[in-house]
Formats: sequence, structure tokens, C-alpha cells
Amino acid sequence: MSQIITPQMIEQKLRDLSKEVDLSHNDLSEAEKVYFTTKAKYELALAHGRLSFAGKTDTKLTVSDKADMALVSAEDLHLQMAIAEAMVRAARSNAQRIRTQVDIARSVGTSVRTSMELS
Repeated sequence: MSQIITPQMIEQKLRDLSKEVDLSHNDLSEAEKVYFTTKAKYELALAHGRLSFAGKTDTKLTVSDKADMALVSAEDLHLQMAIAEAMVRAARSNAQRIRTQVDIARSVGTSVRTSMELS
């Protein structure tokens, strides 16, 4: 048994998806703000870490050693940045999901109109 889809149902679905697009855009915008703020803090913390280790030991540190020590000193920010990046990716994925649903609803709407014209 198939459900009859009306043009009004399609229009309502497109309006609902339009609201979802707006919410998705807001979520993505906020996620990107958090990500780039965290990234900037992280990069500054790394720079401070590298500078703080310069000349503090009796042995010469390699660039890699300084980078590793700076990363460890900015561990919390590194984890925050990874989480923020995951949030951005999820928000982008959700936006793509909604765009796909809009495309499907448009396609169904075209099919419904065509079948109504043939009847």
C-alpha cells in the first residue's frame, strides 16, 4: 500500500527543510567559530611552548624535540581543537544531508506534478 503524496505535502517538507538549512547553517557557523578560536589559542600555546624550551636545557634540543615538548605542554588545547574539528565536520555533514533531502524532495515534487498532469 503506497501513500499518496500531494504537492502540499512536498511544499510543507521543503519549508521544513528550509528551517533545517537555517539551523544547520547556524550550527556550522558556531562550530567553525569555536574551532578557529581554539586553533588560534593552540597555535599560540605551541609557540609559547617552543620559546619557553629554547635555552632551558644544557643539551641542544632538536626542532622535533621542541615541537614535541610544546605539543605536550598544550595537550588540553590540542584535545579541544580535535573535538572542535570533529564538531565542524559533523555540522558540514549534516548540512550536506539536508541538501540531499532538499534535492530528493524537489525530485519527488516534480514527479508528483508530472503524474498529476498526466491524470
